[in-house]
Amino acid sequence: MLNETEGRIATVERKTKETEVFVSLDLDGTGDYDIDTGIGFLDHMMEQLSRHSLIDLKVRAQGDLHIDYHHTTEDTGIVIGEAVRQALGNFKGIRRYATAIIPMDETCTRVSIDVSQRPYLVWKVNFTKPKLGEMDTELFKEWFQAFAQSAGITLHIENMYGENNHHIVESCFKGLARALRVAIEIDPRTADRIPSTKGVLGS
Repeated sequence: MLNETEGRIATVERKTKETEVFVSLDLDGTGDYDIDTGIGFLDHMMEQLSRHSLIDLKVRAQGDLHIDYHHTTEDTGIVIGEAVRQALGNFKGIRRYATAIIPMDETCTRVSIDVSQRPYLVWKVNFTKPKLGEMDTELFKEWFQAFAQSAGITLHIENMYGENNHHIVESCFKGLARALRVAIEIDPRTADRIPSTKGVLGS
């Protein structure tokens, strides 16, 4: 739930037969993080998301990792997305749109977002290997899909070129972080207005 007296802060918990996920975040933080999902590479990506967006982020997840990493990865995206949506409150004053282009050695990825309450994912990312460590590379699309849907964000991710799969996926998360950092920032010139000529987002 959102505590408006303390700023753009939210805490969300989700419990199913497959996972238990807890997320707390502060959109106006400094990029402090405390992450434990039970999946080392996913933890690393959530740390990148926090540090480069300046969103303070705490994540605790327990899931059926004895089966595979799918449910924990997807549900973590769902809960972080829901927390972002709740923390945005009435969406007044945000810049709404942003694009980030992230170079990482031989890789370059473009991420564009519209914080609009109209969820959509365009995913133009290909991997040359089925796994990164113990994690299936197909799960990264599942995380971004879950996050975009739950946060109510239109999210376009395109890896323009790259060879190293680690660099490709990390540039996607860093691109989301940097774009999100700009899009959710309050523009002092429009701090009291919804960023839409309709006067409402999501329709």
